[in-house]
Amino acid sequence: MFTFVNRCAYTVWPGVLSNAGTARLGTTGFELPPGASRAVPAPSAWSGRLWARTGCAQDGASGRLVCATGDCGSGTAECAGAGAAPPATLAEFTLDGTGGLDFYDVSLVDGYNLPVLVEPSSGERPGGASSAGSCASAGCAADLNAMCPAELRSGGGAACRSACDAFGRPEYCCSGMYANPGTCRPTSYSQVFKMACPRSYSYAFDDPTSTFTCAGGPDYTVTFCPGATPSQKSTTVPAATTTPTQTSPLPTTVPRTETPTTTVPGTDTPAMMPGMTFTDANQGSMPMPMGGEVGTGGGGGIQGQGVILGGASSDAWLANMATGDVTGAAAAPRAAASAARLVAAPLALLALHLLR
Repeated sequence: MFTFVNRCAYTVWPGVLSNAGTARLGTTGFELPPGASRAVPAPSAWSGRLWARTGCAQDGASGRLVCATGDCGSGTAECAGAGAAPPATLAEFTLDGTGGLDFYDVSLVDGYNLPVLVEPSSGERPGGASSAGSCASAGCAADLNAMCPAELRSGGGAACRSACDAFGRPEYCCSGMYANPGTCRPTSYSQVFKMACPRSYSYAFDDPTSTFTCAGGPDYTVTFCPGATPSQKSTTVPAATTTPTQTSPLPTTVPRTETPTTTVPGTDTPAMMPGMTFTDANQGSMPMPMGGEVGTGGGGGIQGQGVILGGASSDAWLANMATGDVTGAAAAPRAAASAARLVAAPLALLALHLLR
């Protein structure tokens, strides 16, 4: 049983997409007002993804339902086999998969539109044996819209795109020569996501511990906006004067000042291949990428950003400090200190003369 709970201060429209070859749920989408909940039975061995659409309204001319984020394009509350348009926070499931375990996670690979938390009931094997899976909560309770880098903001701050969706470059999409965990590494953008939401997938080859398992066929509660109500509009941060100095853009907004510690995936192949939809873990065919299809839109030429420091020679030591040149940074302060002593000496003699 899936129980959808809306703790947002606004109405959401949950969407449901079943994987190919599995039975559909009784609904593919519906309206869920603030504070409301709805239980939806799930068939055995079901696999697919769940998400929430926001800002939905009927178009005055066509009468179709159009949503600001997560729109499935069906024009109605029911998505009828269509998936979410990025950016959207996705909850993904495979029930009764490999080894009889349920596999589930919350993915930010397709971006983020609102906080989502997945909570299983306590799993238990038949006969009372303890669960072999972790049966832990998964998800992202943080308001990523408030800390989204300016270049990833979507819908006026109503959602945050993934770097793959925004730039379409192979190193962000884990495609081409980057289509393996050895070459597709965490980026400054995925680290923003991972630092804020460590129990979610931040990019295709993220730490495989971001996928959770549970035995015994528990029920699941999917909560939108758990905890505090998220902001629909993020705070605009003025952009600094920049020059393209790197091949990988740096995010303009970082949620914390400390250096993020992100687990870099190794090259050993886990039981479930990271970056692939665990919803296909019990399939015999090749697994599908966790994210949506990679776009080929513009932005491939986006260059990195670097801060322009003052060019005056008196400020050179500041530039050296900022760029990591400790030798150069230390030399100028020592010279400045020597000059200060030369000026201070005669001033001290003058003060003594006046006292006499």
